[in-house]
Amino acid sequence: MSSQGVPRGAVLAVVHEPVALSPGGPLVLELRGPLGPADAETVAARLAQRHRAFGVALDSHRPGHHTLRLTPPAAGGFAALPADLLADLLAPPPPGGEILPVTGHQQTLLRAALAPAPTATPTGTGGTGGSSDGSDGSDGGGVEQLYWDWSGPFDVARFAAAWQSVVDRECVLRACFDWVAAPRLVLHARAEADIAVCSPAAVTWPQLLRRDRARGFALHRPGLLRLTLLAAEPGGGAGAAPPRVLLTYHPALLDERGVHLLLREFYRAYAAGGVLPGGERRPDLRDHARWLAGQDTTAARQFWARAVPPPRAATRPGRPGGATGQSGPGLLDTRLRAPETFRLRSWAALRGAAESSALHLVWALLLYRAAGVSGPLPVSFGVQLSGRDIALPGAAGIPGLLDSPLPMTVTVDPAAPLASLLHQVRDTLLDLAAYPWASTETIRAWAPRPPAAPAPAAGPVAGPVAGPAAGVGPLCGAGGTLVRFDGPLVLPKVLRSELAAQGVHADTPRSAAGAAGGPLTLAARHDTAGGLVLGLFYDRAQLADEDAAALHSQCVRLLRALPEFRQAQASAGQLLDLLARAATPRMARPVPPAAHPALTVLRPGHPHADVICLVTAPGVPAGSYDLFVRGHRGPEEIVAVHGDGAPGVLPAALHQASGPGRRLVLCGCGPGGRAAYELAQRTPHAPGMVSAVVMTGIGDAAASASALARGVRSVLTPPP
Repeated sequence: MSSQGVPRGAVLAVVHEPVALSPGGPLVLELRGPLGPADAETVAARLAQRHRAFGVALDSHRPGHHTLRLTPPAAGGFAALPADLLADLLAPPPPGGEILPVTGHQQTLLRAALAPAPTATPTGTGGTGGSSDGSDGSDGGGVEQLYWDWSGPFDVARFAAAWQSVVDRECVLRACFDWVAAPRLVLHARAEADIAVCSPAAVTWPQLLRRDRARGFALHRPGLLRLTLLAAEPGGGAGAAPPRVLLTYHPALLDERGVHLLLREFYRAYAAGGVLPGGERRPDLRDHARWLAGQDTTAARQFWARAVPPPRAATRPGRPGGATGQSGPGLLDTRLRAPETFRLRSWAALRGAAESSALHLVWALLLYRAAGVSGPLPVSFGVQLSGRDIALPGAAGIPGLLDSPLPMTVTVDPAAPLASLLHQVRDTLLDLAAYPWASTETIRAWAPRPPAAPAPAAGPVAGPVAGPAAGVGPLCGAGGTLVRFDGPLVLPKVLRSELAAQGVHADTPRSAAGAAGGPLTLAARHDTAGGLVLGLFYDRAQLADEDAAALHSQCVRLLRALPEFRQAQASAGQLLDLLARAATPRMARPVPPAAHPALTVLRPGHPHADVICLVTAPGVPAGSYDLFVRGHRGPEEIVAVHGDGAPGVLPAALHQASGPGRRLVLCGCGPGGRAAYELAQRTPHAPGMVSAVVMTGIGDAAASASALARGVRSVLTPPP
């Protein structure tokens, strides 16, 4: 047993028995799990260090059973455990590790990764959907994939050593997420590079892409980037396929520029024989988090109070349609030749703008066209900002998730000159660039509310949950579209020369169909010949292949035609007239999420036995509750309630489920445990009705179910 904290892979269970506390009295918690006395002391010491306002006392009874007493500040009463304290208790940091808050766009992506999948189990108890067969609860959807062919001599051992050297240097590659009570980024002191080698005789390239995507990532484990090598075809003769490298990463941890920064470090290590010189990179994510926490948000709040998209803004490039009958990610690529790209760039430059503004202009026109109105109309879509041109020295070299999509809102008037719309998108982008660290979450919080808008009702909060503010139009990531300019990081000339001297040519990675960050993303980049490549990443469940191809074609057609509109009074409507005979694409109508039942009986149990209530919430490890229900052998009835239920509904449902004389055990894994604790705090139960609250940390399905069972047994079974 390690004495440095919770052992690797272990999940801790914490039992709380709600009782009336005397003023200033301690809150008593039972720690149930694979903790020896030294481990428990380490956890208690960490709590005392990070939460100095509380008195912390620990009694160790035997391995796996410890009593923790938390005494609140003498000045005030003890209403409930703060979220950060609960997170430190249920998910202690790893040995030598550090904890960073998850904020901004990263919080949005983490929440999306934890949202229930459409194929959730019928009982809905998995929290994140997925299988109920005891798998590790990996996130199978939100991954990005880059690939390239290896040109030149290839040494697998050297390749692996070079990546391990990068992992040792870059803390982002030793990071994972914790969302027990508050979303956090956990930096581990050590992690292993995840590298696999496949034979072309065993798997084809399309099969490898599908299998890798289905594998997903376990977000609670470090190493959210992996590499798969498809070896060269046997024989290696002329015409044989070279080795191909597939790099997969989770978009909640890294953006594409961050990946290219890591690739540059890998090639440095490979050229040096597999070892990257120097120590850990600084500045890194820790320095960026400190810089972000020190920002004055006054000016940003004032800006977004007037720049937030209005409710009637057009945000979809297709008219409402029926179900597509398709699923999965889609990708279309079209290239503007170098001369065409030069003419587009020159047209924009002569009007004081960049070619990115020309792309934004065309996208705004397509949104306007799909709205099917006449006269001026505001349109809104997301634009991606790198987040690395901030006043933090060295920020340009930090790999991580620094970019953020911000909503660009402009008014399209078909009678107005094209130059006016071009200047409007240019100036709006310049305004947004002053606040690249803002995010959809913060913008929603800062947006003004109409005076008559009711305040959101309080409810169990389990992790980063936020809804759109009343009177605020859709923001990027909330049903809107995203336009981004990708700029792959070019390897330094000296490094390219070193690799070339060893016979290695560093090919530019290409994107596979990946996480689009929403229903649709338009990504532009320059190729090595100077042409502009437009990639359309889309969700086939919302945009059918035929409609996606039409939309992509129309976008390219308008871009190619723009340089022909040289007259100062050429209007936006005249450019749109080029599409007069083209059908407007259709998009599936948004489907509102299905309403959760207030209470679901998972197992009837004995009529007079106690009731075990599993509280579900986004982020509960997939399949953990199903495994718990299968493995429980007692007479107790087992029910499930949803942590996002309306206020007043859950207390009534719980009271009905318990019945006279039956005790209730509220419990949950990860954020479900926090929701159970908060439910017990504010529900006016009859005295003694709630016998205990059982909370666990986050692990795979089997470890989470085992921890939950361990905590429940300690409540239902008298101690020896």
